[in-house]
Amino acid sequence: MSEPEPAATAPERRRIVTPTRVVAGVCLIAPFVAMLWVSSYARIEPTLIGIPFFYWYQMLWVLISTAMTMTAYKLVQREQRARKGGVAK
Repeated sequence: MSEPEPAATAPERRRIVTPTRVVAGVCLIAPFVAMLWVSSYARIEPTLIGIPFFYWYQMLWVLISTAMTMTAYKLVQREQRARKGGVAK
């Protein structure tokens, strides 16, 4: 019978949940929460250039979610480069 390898010689495990990934997750979840909470924006006032709040609020979230998705992508990409030993920019 072979004995299991001692924990000291086992390869070091990397943390899967890192602060960077938590921030990236929040960036990806925030637009869903904002759009699913309909009662927060289901109204007409205030209007913007004659467009009811209900519509321009959702269009604004298209831009916000694009920026947040790009931010999450860049954060995870930088973390992966840093783990591989590359230079993080």
